[in-house]
Amino acid sequence: MDNHTDTTALAAEHAPRMRMAKLAPEVHKAVLGLEIAARKGLDPSLVELVKIRASQVNHCAFCLDMHTKDALAAGESVERIVQLAAWEESRHFYTEKELAAIELTEAVTVLTDGFVPDEVYARAAAQFEEAELAQLIAVIATINVWNRIGVTTRSTPGHYTPGQYKQG
Repeated sequence: MDNHTDTTALAAEHAPRMRMAKLAPEVHKAVLGLEIAARKGLDPSLVELVKIRASQVNHCAFCLDMHTKDALAAGESVERIVQLAAWEESRHFYTEKELAAIELTEAVTVLTDGFVPDEVYARAAAQFEEAELAQLIAVIATINVWNRIGVTTRSTPGHYTPGQYKQG
């Protein structure tokens, strides 16, 4: 928002529908616990790429704000974050392992055909140790839970500071 001049009128910010963490603190705590457990043993950069891609697919602006800021603060390049929206055309920005994780993220997030295609799973299984793949699947499932909470409650993007919610 800093790129706008004083003459640019910004649209009004959506008000959140509810503060889920305040109204359902045990649910919030449980999902946060799942989040902490899921990312253990995985490369933090890979985890942020997965969270950003799922959040793009799910149109969760709050999670996009959070995870792009966290990724940048951790040293991820702007270029790789920007290209993530078109990763299939920008494959050369990512490792084969990252590509397998991104592809699996889309398959798990969208479930268009009602299942994760065998070839997508096989590519991920070829890049990750079995326990690591289990952790990756948990990260993908968890960001989808957060996205659905964020989109439904209309969590407002733009106010997050990197590391604000880091625990564990």
